[in-house]
Amino acid sequence: MSASSQPSRSEDAFVPPAPAVKVFCYSIQADADPGVMPRILELFAKRNMVPRRWVSDRVGADGGELAIDLQVEGLCPDVAAYIARCLLQLHCVERVLTSEKPAP
Repeated sequence: MSASSQPSRSEDAFVPPAPAVKVFCYSIQADADPGVMPRILELFAKRNMVPRRWVSDRVGADGGELAIDLQVEGLCPDVAAYIARCLLQLHCVERVLTSEKPAP
C-alpha cells in the first residue's frame, strides 16, 4: 500500500472544539410567599435540571421579601433567557437579574 492510499491517522483529522459549558446565574427578588420557591424550581425540574447552587434569604425590614440566587449549567442562551421571562411572569416575583459565567 502506498503512502498516498493509506487512511489518515485519527490525530490528523480535524476535531472541532467542544462547546464551552456556561453557568447561568439568576438573582430573583420575590415576595416571601410559601409557594414561590417550588414554582421557581419547577421551571428547572421540568427540564430535568437541578440548580448547581441555590441560596435564598428572607430580606426586607419585616422579612416580607425573598432574595434568591441560583446557578444552573447546561442551558443554551435562548432557553436561559426564556426561563428568565417565565420567572418574571410568576405571581410573587418582582425582579430577575441574569448573568453567565464559564463553568468551573
